[in-house]
Amino acid sequence: MQRAMRLLEAAATHPDGAPAKQLAREAGLALPTAYHLLRTLNHEGYLRREKGVFVLGAATERLSAGAAEQNRRGMIAETLAHWCELIGVPVYFAIYRDGEIEVVSVADTVGSPAVEEWADFRETGHAHAIGQCLLGQLDDEARRNHLDRHPVRSLTPNTVRDDRTLLRRLEALGRMTPVVEQQEYALGTVCAAIPVTVGTTAATMAISVPSSQAYRLKPATRLLQEETGKLLRTLAFSISI
Repeated sequence: MQRAMRLLEAAATHPDGAPAKQLAREAGLALPTAYHLLRTLNHEGYLRREKGVFVLGAATERLSAGAAEQNRRGMIAETLAHWCELIGVPVYFAIYRDGEIEVVSVADTVGSPAVEEWADFRETGHAHAIGQCLLGQLDDEARRNHLDRHPVRSLTPNTVRDDRTLLRRLEALGRMTPVVEQQEYALGTVCAAIPVTVGTTAATMAISVPSSQAYRLKPATRLLQEETGKLLRTLAFSISI
């Protein structure tokens, strides 16, 4: 495996490809050994032979894409953990992808635990701040399509009662106005979410606090907005979405 990896590393330095002899020399391998490994790597799709030279194959590109995705998610997780410590509340990052609500990352602590997902976040977007914030960034057709698949239903006495009421609420939202939800998803918890739009992707950063500490929600949301504004100025975050 180590010898095969050395061959892949050598091939990666030649975007236009390199012949077997050159790769063997750069990897420090005997030519017969290199030929055997190159045939295997070519068969498995990690290398591709074109006009007598070897270039990286589709399998290697998939590995690279997977590593890049892990790095992006790691960056988001670290950022949320920093904000959780700074603000003192659980912090959530979610996006709307392929017609569904996706909670990408959550940071919390023992003293400030995240909201328990007792009802699937994807199916209850009408009831929590994350979902309302994401749906508020969609056009009318996309909102109605989502509600056709995930109808409004009562989770607590405070949950919005029907599609019409929810749609009116979403239409009234300002473009960058935080969405505040008062015990609509879970009794004893209040939440706020701020819209984050990068390109065509709808996203949101959100926080939650116990309803007994509702007075903390507004200042915490303001601080989250400030921190998110700083992050949005970095290219790394734009790429991560």
